[in-house]
Amino acid sequence: MEQIIARAQSNKQRIVLPESLEERTLTAADKSLADELADIILIGNRDDIMALGAKLGLTHLDKAIIIDPATSEKTEEYAQLLFELRKKKGMTIEEARKKVLDPLYFGCLIIKSGDADGQISGALSTTGDTLRPALQIIKCSPGITCVSGAMLLITDAKQYGEDGVLVVGDVAVTPMPDANQLAQIAVCTAQTAKSVAGFADPRVAMLSFSTKGSAKHEVVDKVVEATQIAKGLDPALKIDGELQADAALVPSVGEKKCPGSDIAGKANVLVFPCLEVGNIGYKLVQRLAGADAIGPILQGIARPVNDLSRGCSVDDIYKMVAITACQAMDAK
Repeated sequence: MEQIIARAQSNKQRIVLPESLEERTLTAADKSLADELADIILIGNRDDIMALGAKLGLTHLDKAIIIDPATSEKTEEYAQLLFELRKKKGMTIEEARKKVLDPLYFGCLIIKSGDADGQISGALSTTGDTLRPALQIIKCSPGITCVSGAMLLITDAKQYGEDGVLVVGDVAVTPMPDANQLAQIAVCTAQTAKSVAGFADPRVAMLSFSTKGSAKHEVVDKVVEATQIAKGLDPALKIDGELQADAALVPSVGEKKCPGSDIAGKANVLVFPCLEVGNIGYKLVQRLAGADAIGPILQGIARPVNDLSRGCSVDDIYKMVAITACQAMDAK
């Protein structure tokens, strides 16, 4: 995490925090500004934001850019942009003018216009409310049609992954991906491993209950097909599958079950066959092995938009500012 924070500080990005009157968010914004983690853009009424900041004893909010959709000279421009993006879906200009006053929409329009690099919400909003404007306005990255969520797992088991660090996905968004979606998740999770975790050499294992044909089932076939599709999407990607978790992580098991594989026993990126497995798996590692789980980090959107748990802490939001900044560097 210290490396992620240092990377963010080395190349400050413009990060939008639309939930500006949420106390944890505003406190995290103040800490981010104090540590020069990012250039923070707050959406809302300046007087209200500064009054809450004074009540909380915050001293760095004067460094933030504060934009009020109700009075901004850009509001009509953004409404016209939203109308152009959504008119084929039936949105009228009047509806766009109303929608643009929503801070979550306004923030995504700032990003779409090139005036910001990423956005974080969710301390007050649902995942659906966070994702909807992002997908309507910023849209998915080229060649990607599904959004997914990655998690950083930081463990004391230094012999596994990248000195005990693993990047896993999908743990948050797509419940039952088909082979094409699973391939996209693999490519995006490897990219997150580079941009956020700083892995110079992501090695992706496509997980299953089978290793190289040891079991026959249609869900195994899906993983095998997804592995081949991922290789076509990114020919430089280091990937292998299907692999059981022990074959992916443990060198002796990998050599026995999958001799000659460049990934088996050496994987630092794990792709789960479905969301159910991913969500259960990372939480078991977190609770039983005491791993530090950071995320989920949303991936597949053309510019980073990340979702927080409504139970998040100030530190969680601060870390997500750093993570979003690292993603933004790579997205440019």
